[in-house]
Amino acid sequence: MNDYLIELNDAQRQAVVHRDGPLLVVAGAGAGKTKTITHRILHLIKSGVAPDAILAITFTNKAAKEMLGRVMTIIAREPELRHERSRPFISTFHTLGAHLLREHGRVLGLPRHFSIADRDDSLTIIKTALQDLGYDPKSIEPRRILSAVSREKGRLINVNHYAEHLGQNSFGQVIIEVWRRYEQALKESETLDFDDLILKAVELLRGQPDVLSSCQNRWPYLHIDEYQDTNTAQYELGRLLAGERQNLCVVGDLDQSIYSWRGADFKNLLRFERDFPRAAVIRLEENYRSTQTILEAANRIIKKNVNRLEKTLHTKNGRGEKLALITALDEKEEAALVAGATSQLIERGVPPSEIAVLYRANFQSRALEEAMLRASVPYRVLGVRFFERQEVKDLLAYLKAALNPNDFVSRQRIINVPPRGLGKVTIAKVLAGDTASLPLKTQAKVRDFDALLTEIREKALAGKPSETIRFILDRSGLNNVLRQGGSDDLERLENLRELVTLSLTYDETPGETGLTALLTEAALVSDQDA
Repeated sequence: MNDYLIELNDAQRQAVVHRDGPLLVVAGAGAGKTKTITHRILHLIKSGVAPDAILAITFTNKAAKEMLGRVMTIIAREPELRHERSRPFISTFHTLGAHLLREHGRVLGLPRHFSIADRDDSLTIIKTALQDLGYDPKSIEPRRILSAVSREKGRLINVNHYAEHLGQNSFGQVIIEVWRRYEQALKESETLDFDDLILKAVELLRGQPDVLSSCQNRWPYLHIDEYQDTNTAQYELGRLLAGERQNLCVVGDLDQSIYSWRGADFKNLLRFERDFPRAAVIRLEENYRSTQTILEAANRIIKKNVNRLEKTLHTKNGRGEKLALITALDEKEEAALVAGATSQLIERGVPPSEIAVLYRANFQSRALEEAMLRASVPYRVLGVRFFERQEVKDLLAYLKAALNPNDFVSRQRIINVPPRGLGKVTIAKVLAGDTASLPLKTQAKVRDFDALLTEIREKALAGKPSETIRFILDRSGLNNVLRQGGSDDLERLENLRELVTLSLTYDETPGETGLTALLTEAALVSDQDA
């Protein structure tokens, strides 16, 4: 038996050596599913499958990077594969959708440099649409509109289909009006939102048999992780790519389904055996992460789930500490209990750096911080994610506006960053294409801004990504303005320098390709890894 198979348990080994035909792996928490998928990919390669003929889809960029890293590590351990240069395509659903649309989107009327609107961009467009239609964004929450639109797109439903089946619903009528404006704004700015990346990819594969056949031949072996959290669009994308070969391996666990509020349909996992009658089913039930005490409690709870694929987790680990159930009257008492427990750990010699407090929403940090201060417990709150920092989004907006001149959201964001003496009225006229009515000095400032974007575009198409990012930092004026500011500005400048360093990793694919990859990651990391 090969060395890489010896380190697997029986169930993992069965999943790894299953080569052709559909496979459902029901993997409990901590049961080594990533190890199973990576070793399965290795086994396929050692069985003669070209690495770049393998596609694996995860739910977060972090998971995709981790999986690719682990795959390349175990491949490097195999003497006959050490010089193999091709690699599997491992990505998220959204990144895969963006990749397909960059390559083939022309048939849908999409330019190669279409922009990707992150959630903040989408909310900005919806807020503007509400105001243009005479609604008050304070009375009608833009996030509520975006959530409804996102949910429907995840079900492969467009605004026209939604309008046909809505019925007499007043809020639904608002959604329709705003949604139409939203789609028009996206189209005019040559921009797709997160949900479009999958919806349009499905539309592409459904409507273009040649493209579908090309993708099926390119990736005859397909893996999908966290299958219980796929929505209708993601399910359909996977089904189309699997094609008649049906070499589709899905990994999931109904007991870990958490994204129903975002349109995920756990029934996709339940009906896998119906959709693929030849499917083999393998259960990974040995847990490597938890103690027996934790597993017994978890098993008793999840057995109460009505819709599930039966499994019982077990472990060779010891029983461990007893579980503690703590109830509190309100958030202040809860925070005090957390601070007290933390203080006791530190007194027992546990380094504070080894203690983490997790909470579900940002507003909950206030009570926890107050309790930590009262208990004299040192703490650090992790702040905004890197790509969501204002200065990082500003610099990347220069790049997006340069590559896509119709991206009015990015243009609006940075036309006066750093300040150029352009007020709100001026900016509104510029975005409306009414530059001629502006004073001559103001027109000159706008021309200088447009010339800067042209310079950035030329640099982007010819140079390395890191050189372009450094060029934007200097030529935009951000470098000088932040360098002359206070401590907060200097911290922002350090973040932009970190962006330059990060962009070095994209220099292997110079020019627009590398920069497009950077922009795609920046947009998708913000949402998926939240």
